[in-house]
Amino acid sequence: MDRRIEFAMVQQPSSTPTFSTDFDHHVVLFPTRSKPDVTKSPVPLFGRRAVDRQVLVRARDVRQVAVLEVAGPLEDVVEDLDQAIQLALAEGPRGVACDLSAVLEGAEPGAVEVLATAGRHVRDWSGTPVAVACADPRVRAGLAAHPLGGHLIVTASIFAAVSAVLATPFPAVERLRLAPHPTAARASRDFVARTLQGWGLGQLILSTNLVVSELVTSSATHAGTEIELSASWNRAALRLTVRDGSPDLPPAQYTRFGRDGRGRTAIAVLSRASGVLPTAAGGKVVWAVLNAASPRPLISRRPPTRPTPA
Repeated sequence: MDRRIEFAMVQQPSSTPTFSTDFDHHVVLFPTRSKPDVTKSPVPLFGRRAVDRQVLVRARDVRQVAVLEVAGPLEDVVEDLDQAIQLALAEGPRGVACDLSAVLEGAEPGAVEVLATAGRHVRDWSGTPVAVACADPRVRAGLAAHPLGGHLIVTASIFAAVSAVLATPFPAVERLRLAPHPTAARASRDFVARTLQGWGLGQLILSTNLVVSELVTSSATHAGTEIELSASWNRAALRLTVRDGSPDLPPAQYTRFGRDGRGRTAIAVLSRASGVLPTAAGGKVVWAVLNAASPRPLISRRPPTRPTPA
């Protein structure tokens, strides 16, 4: 059954988001935009009050693949589509397939470049493919030529896009549900230690425990809702995600290193990428990715299991 995802666009001082094509550590922000010919109605999102217009993106599930359908000129829908991709990723799908079959031909180069930046989601969320189906060969060529577009699966039809997503292997995934209790951080560390030992990544337990402690402690303290923790490993990348029911951004937490009194969060120091994704239900997913090379890669052909309550 089809469903419609409705999400609010947060107005930022900058009207057009810019994305770096490559850097060592980066925080992925929720890209936004505003238009002058819209009716504004303040709606809180991530603790901020500002919104321009409501946008509907049609979404449907095909064998755990989130298929996003858009229509119209590419330059008018591309940023809305990127936000829809983020909403879909927060739900933990098998992958995301963007159907541009109803998008008008003659796309502007700038719109194709913005579309190509969706490849950063694949770069950061290793193991969750994002495909773009577009009949316009010029758009497909533009995506292939972009540094970030190379991370995308680009096809001429949505059938080919969904088939390509389903052909990718499942990453190894383990999940745990936690109550917002002071013991949640310790339970998360025990869970991570057992999981990494089983994957042959015991050398990462110390650094990973520092990151997961910060993620879970922040959620338990400030969100006060049930927490879902997941660990995913694929292609030398270990991704930790903490999902809760609060839309508020987590406050900065600083862990001091060295004798000079200056410090950064354990997440910023130890992870190669981190960020926050909104959820369709109004909560958020805070995530961090660590380098996790291993002499014996582990992938699974089975769908990930449901989280186990702690």
